[in-house]
Amino acid sequence: MSLWSRIADAISALTQGESLGDVFAKLRTPPERSVAFAIAIIALGAKMAKADGLVTRDEVTAFREVFHIPKAEEAQAAKVFDLARQDVTGYRAYARSIANMFADNTEVLEDLLEGLFYIAMADGEYHPMEDDFIHTVAGIFGLSDRRFRTLRTRFAPGATPDAYDVLGVDPDTPIAEIRVVWRRAVRETHPDQMMARGVPEEAISLATRKLIAINKAWDEIQAGHA
Repeated sequence: MSLWSRIADAISALTQGESLGDVFAKLRTPPERSVAFAIAIIALGAKMAKADGLVTRDEVTAFREVFHIPKAEEAQAAKVFDLARQDVTGYRAYARSIANMFADNTEVLEDLLEGLFYIAMADGEYHPMEDDFIHTVAGIFGLSDRRFRTLRTRFAPGATPDAYDVLGVDPDTPIAEIRVVWRRAVRETHPDQMMARGVPEEAISLATRKLIAINKAWDEIQAGHA
């Protein structure tokens, strides 16, 4: 059974009256955690979307920023997104259940937020309402405002990201300490590490832009200390 079929089965349970907590309780262990990760992005992304009704081709394209969707699975993927949009559960309830599920691994919660940033930026704009939405979710996930700004810096349009903000360090932090932060960030962004913590293989494209931003920031900081 494909990832999309497994996701559709889980979301269908929600539309048939099963509670969100019960659904996530079934998805706590690998490989099902990858299904939970995908549902989290799909459900929150659907709640973040401005338009109502059936998922359009443009919205499927937006999710392609996060997930690899084979041609043969497009119809199933669209069905999944539409099921998520039909669910009456509020996004804060989703966010709280997701935070509880991944409480043992905050890196997964950050991966989820970056997925939402990808979706928000898929149309080339970052709307203030999208910013408020993701900021609220980040707070429910237990991330500090400083960490939220660090993640947003990698996606903020119309500005060159500050290298120190990208790595989440201060300009007066010793270069040796910044190197430790950079190495840890690179290690955590490796596809194998991401899949080990529950990111589905279909969403490993999340690592590419993140790794580019991390390495570029380190190169700029290192050059400034040369």
